[in-house]
Amino acid sequence: MSALRRLFSVKESSMKNLSPAEVHNLLAAGKICLIDVREDGEYADERIAGAVLCPLSSFDPKHLPDAGSKPVVFHCAGGVRSVRAVDACLRAGLPHNAHMAGGLSAWKAAGLPTLR
Repeated sequence: MSALRRLFSVKESSMKNLSPAEVHNLLAAGKICLIDVREDGEYADERIAGAVLCPLSSFDPKHLPDAGSKPVVFHCAGGVRSVRAVDACLRAGLPHNAHMAGGLSAWKAAGLPTLR
């Protein structure tokens, strides 16, 4: 089953862990909205092209960027803060249940590009 299909087929109460390769492919195809929940300085130092910054320290699930019909996928440095963002969304009744497992560290370990 494709990563995109899995995003749309899971129950809202379950966490969806996507690999960096899956996120890269979906982002490149314009099929997801990638939200970076790291802090401003981390984002300024290095980021994934196309990711939108929404720091967890001021995170409000009700004020996320409009993703249109695209599924939202969260990422952070190592996968902990993105899980917290998903949890906050689910507790707020929002369907955003996906994050990139391993965060930016896993993305870079997979040899995927970043902006500096």
